[in-house]
Amino acid sequence: MNLSHPVAPLIGRFLMTYIFGTSGIAKIFDWSGNIAYMSTRHLPFTPFLLAAALVIEVGGSLFLITGFWARWAAAILFVYLLLVTVLFHNYWAFSGMSAGMQETHFRKNLAIMGGLLMLAAYGPGRWAVAQHEQ
Repeated sequence: MNLSHPVAPLIGRFLMTYIFGTSGIAKIFDWSGNIAYMSTRHLPFTPFLLAAALVIEVGGSLFLITGFWARWAAAILFVYLLLVTVLFHNYWAFSGMSAGMQETHFRKNLAIMGGLLMLAAYGPGRWAVAQHEQ
């Protein structure tokens, strides 16, 4: 099986963006629920941070899908996901099943961050709007 086909990075970008795009769109349709959830972490300026998260997730997804400024988008999503992971999936502050669920999310996010880091380092591949990034 040859995974070095030029379409592989495109498929990888689509798979990585699914979680960000759907999460960003969910923020639009359940703004108040997301504000309430974010408030559990006692963050200041929660509406502003939620709006920033929406822009990063939806905008970053569009950039990754098209490949346009994909390296920058991946780097920004990497930093964003690092912050989200530490703030919202701090499994060490939980106990029992809650700790296990949060640790699973923490580890899942680390894996996504690995993919984003690779994309930031090596670019979007051949099938991208902006080829000059490679």
